[in-house]
Amino acid sequence: MKHTEHPMGTRPVLPLLVSMSLPAITSMLIQSLYNVVDSIFVARVSNDALTAVSLAYPLQNMVLAVAVGFGVGANAYIARNLGEGNQRNVDRAASMGMVFTTIHAVIFLLIGLLGSDPFLGMFTNDPEILRMSSSYTRIVICLSFGSLYHIYIEKLFQAVGNMFVPMILQGVGAIVNIVLDPILIFGLLGLPALGVTGAAVATVAGQMTACSLAVLYFFRTNPGIHITFPDMRPDRSIAKRIYAVGVPSGLMTAMPSLLVGILNALLVELHALAVAAFGLYFKLQTFVYMPANGLIQGMRPLISYNYGAGRQDRMRHIIRWSLILTAVIMAAGTLLSWLLPTQIMGLFDADRALIAVGVPMLRITSLGFLVSTLGTVLAGCFEALGKGLRSLAVSCIRQLIIIPPLALVFSRFWGLNGVWATFPVAETLAALVAVLLYFRLMKQLCQREEESSSPETENT
Repeated sequence: MKHTEHPMGTRPVLPLLVSMSLPAITSMLIQSLYNVVDSIFVARVSNDALTAVSLAYPLQNMVLAVAVGFGVGANAYIARNLGEGNQRNVDRAASMGMVFTTIHAVIFLLIGLLGSDPFLGMFTNDPEILRMSSSYTRIVICLSFGSLYHIYIEKLFQAVGNMFVPMILQGVGAIVNIVLDPILIFGLLGLPALGVTGAAVATVAGQMTACSLAVLYFFRTNPGIHITFPDMRPDRSIAKRIYAVGVPSGLMTAMPSLLVGILNALLVELHALAVAAFGLYFKLQTFVYMPANGLIQGMRPLISYNYGAGRQDRMRHIIRWSLILTAVIMAAGTLLSWLLPTQIMGLFDADRALIAVGVPMLRITSLGFLVSTLGTVLAGCFEALGKGLRSLAVSCIRQLIIIPPLALVFSRFWGLNGVWATFPVAETLAALVAVLLYFRLMKQLCQREEESSSPETENT
């Protein structure tokens, strides 16, 4: 199939963007179950067991950050070369990606074996919690290769415009996890009760099931990308371009955990329930940002492909519709936060004291939702075009550079509300920077297009 005949280059933009995004949104919702299901069942064992599982979250998030970051880098590079019709680079990049994913898996194996206990020891002195947490962490980190390979193959499918298969694979893995959790944790069907260890085994089993099916389906169906042993030989140029997007993208995935840790240290001094309220905020804001991020997952390969195919007019059309659809999602989130804040907090069985803290938090922070459309979509656009550092810059402004120092200053004048006010301020500044970087990038791309099509260039 010639690249000009591919649906990503010919199908009407709006229905194409929607069809690419809906499976990605569903897939992200399913993926979040891995982080929630264990906690739901483990909480029934004991509070100590729940604490033990929670302590593993930063290392689990690190695995996710590496897997998603590298996958996004490979996705952007492969989709762009598909648009250019460069099948050779597509196959080499996909094959090399398997080697680098293997290297990542070995690194996490060593981290799980050698780094789990020292890391967990920084957060608890309770020997029983440390024992349970160490057992859980070693299993999910040492055996994280299932998640790493699965997410990488998922990004290969997305690079050719197939968003449906990743959704199904995520669903199967999540179902396996959900079914095995109570069986292994509580010892059902005649099996021994493994407690926290059972939760870890269930998680890994779900990931490995999804991984096995992903690999099997990929090699059985041949989606237009070929992975071969000769092409696995590393190429510095290709690796550099993949990691140029992958490293910033991975750092962006890890950023929320760092922000939570920094702000919690400030919030705990301001109000007894501030940390709990902030924890609820991060759960609630995922219901707004998750569909937006799913839409961006559908957008990325479309931009990469059409940029590679030289269709900058179509690329801008895709960006325009992505901004419109994301703005609708963000506006809905803002309206709900202002009109129904008490009812939203009630979904988490919040008492009056927590609601008193949470209602102004939701209303103030939600003021940044709509303006964050620009920073969120344009950061995804930069990744699709291979400009990972621009994307990282926008995300750093949104989550790290502005919020912590400004929260420290604002809290002295306005208390908790001052902390919440830093979120819309940071989103506004990030949006301004994103727009500036975007127009500068578009100007550069136009200049290159004019130079490549000039008579002097054609004669040479």
